[in-house]
This record gives sequence, structure tokens and C-alpha cells, in this order.
Amino acid sequence: MNIHKITILEFLKKRTETKKDLAALKRKIAKKYKVSLSSNVDLLKAYQILLTEKKIKKSKLLENLLKTSPVRSLSGIVNVSVLTKSYPCPGKCIFCPTEKGLPKSYLSGEPAVERAKILKFNPYLQVQKRIEMLKNQGHIVDKVEIRIIGGSFTYYQKKYKTWFLKRCFDGANLKNSKNLKEAQKINETAKHRIVGISVETRPDLITEKEIKNLRELGITMVELGVQTIFDNIFEYSQTGQKSANTIKATKLLKDAGFKVMYQMMPNLPKSTVQKDKKAFKEIFENQNFKPDWLKIYPCVVLKTAELYKLWKAGKYKSYPDKSLISLIKYVKSICPYWLRITRIYRDIAKQKIISGCTISNLREVIQKEMKREKIVCRCIRCREVKEKYNPKEKICLFREDYKSSGGKEIFLSFENENRTKLFSFLRLRIPGSLPIFPILKDGAIIREIHTFGRTLEIKGKGLSPQHRGLGKKLIKEAEKITKKEFGLNKIAVISAVGTRKYYSKLKYRLKDTYMVRSL
Repeated sequence: MNIHKITILEFLKKRTETKKDLAALKRKIAKKYKVSLSSNVDLLKAYQILLTEKKIKKSKLLENLLKTSPVRSLSGIVNVSVLTKSYPCPGKCIFCPTEKGLPKSYLSGEPAVERAKILKFNPYLQVQKRIEMLKNQGHIVDKVEIRIIGGSFTYYQKKYKTWFLKRCFDGANLKNSKNLKEAQKINETAKHRIVGISVETRPDLITEKEIKNLRELGITMVELGVQTIFDNIFEYSQTGQKSANTIKATKLLKDAGFKVMYQMMPNLPKSTVQKDKKAFKEIFENQNFKPDWLKIYPCVVLKTAELYKLWKAGKYKSYPDKSLISLIKYVKSICPYWLRITRIYRDIAKQKIISGCTISNLREVIQKEMKREKIVCRCIRCREVKEKYNPKEKICLFREDYKSSGGKEIFLSFENENRTKLFSFLRLRIPGSLPIFPILKDGAIIREIHTFGRTLEIKGKGLSPQHRGLGKKLIKEAEKITKKEFGLNKIAVISAVGTRKYYSKLKYRLKDTYMVRSL
């Protein structure tokens, strides 16, 4: 019997309960048998083999202790990033780097980029290998969110986009299909179900025609490279954008049910800390903006970007780290309850940054300072329950109404009494104008629904808010609001392919890529 199996059997025999105990046991066995320490990945493989051989019984405690990077599956899903091939971008942004063989703005050294390069940008292999890696690290991979990265996805040729999505679904299904529709149909009941897909693009590339294409592909969220709201900064940075493009794109996407993420870039040329503060306050409060998700990518100087020449000539200066940290603390302090700040720093290798922030653990540094200064961030990510779920804790229903892009947004959430733990939430939209899809006419639309906590298998149970009926209760509340308050007799969901079976059990039916129910 190999050393990994011996460690597993010894663990179960001694009823070890903490990571500290497990580490001590690994050291003891390594010393006894004069071998190197077993890695958690090797122990997980040994554990799975012993289960298959029926020599041990399933142990949730052991699985959780052996899990590598547990945070990856504490939001209720696992995320898989897939990089497209190199393709031209219509933008000439001076802050955007270029590297031969990679999509615009992406660089070697970023984890997802390195995986894609090894796999020759094959979407099937990128999805399949990443799921396999997460599974080997102990994560449950039944619910997968695909994040397609690589320049402006909507600018790519339709044939390539269709093929790319088909192969992503095939990679999750572990099966080749004839076409995209067949791949999506298979995924409805697959082991690894795709419960969300996002793409990134420029605001000026969002049109009614493109939105129809995105729905056919199964996309549920769009990341817009907004960067700022000031037209003079857009012009100086040669982005070819205007604030009006963002306003139009946001409205089109929300009325079609998409989740909208903004990528914002503080410290752009011609900006200041005060201007950046004003920009963030504006996107949180002005009903023309109000994104659902937010990424903050502080501007940095890279040798392959045009900005490098300005910096070298002394015409551009990066914010000191202290100023940038102060800015982000301000942003987090004014963040509304219905927004998720998903990132505040980009994975660019430190040695490639000529000027700008190089603190890779910037979020951690900021969180420590905020805790010391008693500054609270109310964003969704900071309130997610993660591993702190207690089934005996009282759960309350909260409601936030706000105007957005000419319509009305209703944010429903299940949280603890003081709103420090978020268990589940739903975004309901009442459009303010005629939607581009006839099926959405005279109805409300659920744009997002998510239950947090430790990820469970699709039919599994465990110590987590998942699979306890919270999502169903939120849907019932949304249906009640739609009918009683707004007199509408129809509600639609921008359902991801992998969640269609869930909604079908609630009497929703697939119509024109949406799951729809008459009330």
C-alpha cells in the first residue's frame, strides 16, 4: 500500500479534525517511512481510490480539509476562465498592452493565459483540463461559470464565436456534439453544468443584433470595458469611446436580462484621484449606469503599451500606492448593497509593470486597513456567507428598489439580521421600454439569482445555504411582486443552459432562449 493511502487510513482511524492535526499527521508518517510529505492533491487521489475500492466510507470532513484553495468554491460555483485566440481589436487605447500571439490587453504570466498557451487556445481542452484540475484539488465541479476572456469578444467573427462556445460546452460535457444547439441540450443534464457565461467587450460594440447573437450563444453576463465616464479622458487615451456608448449598452443589456459588469480603470492619463472618486460615485448613483458587478483595474505602465512613451517623456505619472489605496477604500465605503466588487487588481506579473501599483495582494492590504479604521464595504462579495453558514441563524428577507436605465430594479436578498452575511439574492427588472425580444414584452425579467456558501453537488446535501429552498422562495416573491405590484402576467429568466432543468421544475418553459412562466 502506498504512503498516501496509509495517511488517509491513519487520518480516519485517529479521527483527525483540523488542518493543523492533518499537517502533524503528514509529518509523522513522512518521518516514520522516511519519505517526503504527501501533497493534498495526492491524498485526495488516494482517498478517491479507497472509496472506489470500498475500503473506506465517505468523509466530508476529510474532503474539506484536503481541498486546495477552498475559496474557489465558496461562492456556490467554480469559475473557469477560457482565453480566445489572438484577434484584432478596433480600439487603439494607449494604456492597453500588445503581445504577439495573444489577444489584445493580455500578457504572458497571467495564470489563465499560461494555461491557454500550453493548450494552444483550444476551448475544449481549456474547459476540460481546468475542471479536472479543480476536481483534483477537492472542489465540487457540478456548477461551472465560464468566463471567456480575450479582447473584444463581440468583434470576433460569428463563425468563430459559435465554434468557440460549442467547444466550451463540449469540454464541460466531455462529449463532442454536432452543433452548438446539441451541445447546449446535452449540458442541461450533464455532470458539469454551465450555470453562467460571461464575455468582455467594448461598450460601442453592443447593438441589438449583437445582443441576439449573445443569447443564441448562451451568454448571461457582459463585461464592458468602461474605464471612465469622462469624454476628455476617453479622447486623450484614444479609446474611441464616449460615455454615451456605456449608457446605451447598459440599457440594451439590462432590458434583455443580462448581468452587466463594468471594468473601471482609475489613474488614467488626465485623471486625478478626485475625478476617479467622482466617476465611481456617478456610476453608483446615476440611473444611466449602476452596474451589477464591478472590476477595478488600476492603470499601470507596460512597455508594450503606447502609455509607456508618455511616461518616459514625463507626461504621465502613476498614483502613489497610498493614494490608490485611499481611493479604493473610498469606493468600497460607498458601494451599494446590490453591487459585487469582484476584483480590485489584475494578475499582471510584477516584473512587467514599469510604473504603477505592484501590490499583488492589494485586496487583502485594503481589507486590513478598512478593518483597523472601521470602514465597512457593503458589496455582495464582502457579505457572502462563504464557510460561515450556521443553519440555526435567523435568515431575513430584504428588498432594495432602485431606478436603472429607464426601468426599475428590485434586489431581493436573504441575509442575517444585521446584513453582514448574504445567503441568496435575486435581481428582478421591470423594463421601462419595449424589449428587443418579443417574448419579453409585457413581462418582468429575472436577471440573476444566486445562492452562496459551500458548493454542493446538484443533488447533494451538506452544511451550506444551497439546496434549502432559498432560491425558490425568492422566485416566488419575484412572481408575487410582478403580478400584484406591476399587474404583469408574465415573468422570464435569462437562464443559463445548465440551469434550465431547475426552472422547468418551477413551471418555466423554454421560449426564445429564455425560461418563461405565465402568472
